[in-house]
Amino acid sequence: MNLNSRRGPASRRIISMCVAASAVWCASASQAADQPVVGLITKTDTNPFFVKMKQGADAAASKDGAKLLTAAGKFDGDNASQVTAIENMMTAGAKAILITPSDTKAIVPSIRKARAAGVMVVALDTPTDPQDATDALFATDNFKAGVLIGKYAKAALNGKPAKIATLDLAPGVSVGVLRHNGFLEGFGVKEGDPSVVCSQDTRGDQAKGQTAMENCLQKAPDINVVYTINEPAAAGAYRALKAAGKDKNVMIVSIDGGCEGVRNVKAGAIAATSQQYPLKMAALGVTAGVDYAKTGKKVSGYQDTGVTLITDKPMAGVDSKDTKFGIDNCWGNK
Repeated sequence: MNLNSRRGPASRRIISMCVAASAVWCASASQAADQPVVGLITKTDTNPFFVKMKQGADAAASKDGAKLLTAAGKFDGDNASQVTAIENMMTAGAKAILITPSDTKAIVPSIRKARAAGVMVVALDTPTDPQDATDALFATDNFKAGVLIGKYAKAALNGKPAKIATLDLAPGVSVGVLRHNGFLEGFGVKEGDPSVVCSQDTRGDQAKGQTAMENCLQKAPDINVVYTINEPAAAGAYRALKAAGKDKNVMIVSIDGGCEGVRNVKAGAIAATSQQYPLKMAALGVTAGVDYAKTGKKVSGYQDTGVTLITDKPMAGVDSKDTKFGIDNCWGNK
């Protein structure tokens, strides 16, 4: 077989140019043309979770000899920027795109367009709606993460009647729904149970978490359990509780496992958190993207990247690790 016939147009142009160029230039240019291109699109580039995800992708791309393109939304929920990023990465020759979708439904047409053009798309951390809109999902089992803190909170109450506040993400976002429902399952109550005395959306933001907790305390001053979608929302809830003089009598449980959140567990502001591993998600995604670029083999389905309950006050019957383990495996500023 003619070797040229197995190469793309860019490689063939380079081979033709090599007739008049140096061997060193030809070798490096040919390598660049054949270098796998993988894109990473995160919800934002400021959240420590996504900063760690980018670090994992950078390290994996360097190890696997890939060119990594990165982009992010201007804020959590910025679908327009993610749509533009997909289009730009396709134009730049990305064979695989890894994405943490900000709007799990609105992004689907853009993802389908990319897949129809031969790009492998992997969701990281947050599944699309529907989940099979992407080729694969590499993520925490968010339902399990919620179950773990729900079981913990139930055990820690030790039979006392529960007055629960749920500080959620936003309507219809799959990761928020899974965590919320998992918490209820772990605690042993159903949606609408009278023990859930207040529910507020926070978008995972600390300031909004504080406001939500203040609103819930006005509605139900006797709250004794607070579920939060993530650790920034938990930090906001703790501030509100402390300002109201209720921080000693209310248990906060959360999900993330960032370094700041684990320190808040160690300090007693958060009773327990479910730790997830963004670096692993991104590293696995880049490796899968490089493999597809080289072999044409796509990944498919769901790959669980793990979750661990972190607390310094373990409860019988609930598997957990202490904050030393949490700090050793956290993300963000140690």
